[in-house]
Amino acid sequence: MRLLTPAHFSNVFADAIPAPSAKITLLARFNPDHNHPRLGVTIAKNRVRKAHDRNRCKRIIRESFRLHQHSLPNIDIIVIGKSGLDQLSNREMHQQLEHLWRKLVKRCRKHGAL
Repeated sequence: MRLLTPAHFSNVFADAIPAPSAKITLLARFNPDHNHPRLGVTIAKNRVRKAHDRNRCKRIIRESFRLHQHSLPNIDIIVIGKSGLDQLSNREMHQQLEHLWRKLVKRCRKHGAL
């Protein structure tokens, strides 16, 4: 359920369907090789300085993905954290991610990935 290698990440970056917001951007690409969505998370150290804040953000992102994976198509998703992500509360981050999951599914349908 995870994107682990740089090749997986570059495959998504090469032809991504974006779903941006002020603090988080989701990039997705259809993956016919798998029957389930896969997730990759990247939060740069210069965007969220403290390791415990980056880890908290990643935990929330992975949990939100786990709860919504049943409604997602077989796509590879990269979540990119932007500056100020660590300023969001857990609830605000969950709400923003929920909105972005729906937005991403809608955009994937529009691009014919479903």
